Amino acid sequence: MLTMKSFLHMFRMPGSASSSCLGPWPKDVGVIAMELYFPSQYVDQAELEQFDGVAAGKYTLGLGQARMGFCSDREDINSLCLTVVQRLMERNGLSYDCIGRLEVGTETIIDKSKSVKTVLMQLFEDSGNTDVEGIDTTNACYGGTAALFNAVNWVESSSWDGRYALVVAGDIAVYATGSARPTGGAGAHAYDFYKPDMVSEYPMVDGKLSIECYLSALDRCYSVYRNKIHAQWQRDKRFSLDDFGFLVFHSPYCKLVQKSLARLMLNDFLNHPSPDTETGHFAGLDAFRYLQSTADRVLVLSK
Repeated sequence: MLTMKSFLHMFRMPGSASSSCLGPWPKDVGVIAMELYFPSQYVDQAELEQFDGVAAGKYTLGLGQARMGFCSDREDINSLCLTVVQRLMERNGLSYDCIGRLEVGTETIIDKSKSVKTVLMQLFEDSGNTDVEGIDTTNACYGGTAALFNAVNWVESSSWDGRYALVVAGDIAVYATGSARPTGGAGAHAYDFYKPDMVSEYPMVDGKLSIECYLSALDRCYSVYRNKIHAQWQRDKRFSLDDFGFLVFHSPYCKLVQKSLARLMLNDFLNHPSPDTETGHFAGLDAFRYLQSTADRVLVLSK
């Protein structure tokens, strides 16, 4: 009769962790270092309001935007990713031979046959480290999230060899003149944002549908996640925003983060059997009990 340990040993991938490492899976796998890079050029959103002929505050207050970065002809998706990886390694004193997996999430391509990951491997040449798994995940903004999940799953698997996983998420979003341009990003999973026109660099965008898709997905994901946590806890305790240490949101535009946090708070309120609407977190939320549509603009938390 095969034990689980011998079963895993028989099906280990070549080069994966030895059988002596096949004890409990690693715990508390997470991000230990992070680096950001934005182009130095930007468009002031107040000036863009004037240029587009829209009401003052539409982009700055309505979308919560101040500046929108853009690339010159001296930069592309490869150079952006090369820069951010090099900075991460140098500023954290890491050697390239300590990386065992490199995952990239992007929908911006230059060479249709060559991944950004392949270009990034140029940084590894001097170290002699060619044993680096991973590939590009091309799926609009979710590509970065999928790349992160792939890296976490690798570390938590029997294929892990003890080295770090490196995740790179980057995109260059370019929009045609119009209401979508100041956001520089949109959603996925529905026909709110797609690029079927091969003769144009611009995507087709339905901004209102993007927001509805985003917030609807947020509601559903939070509900499913809450149920999973309750099943793990197996005790009489309610999961809520108070149980998070940090929250990370994808932000097509800044104001959507504020709206998203409001949606999560509303979900906690609606899920609670007897919320205290007089004091504490839920104070004043009773008036919003029936305003649950993702299109309700009033569902935004104030400062």
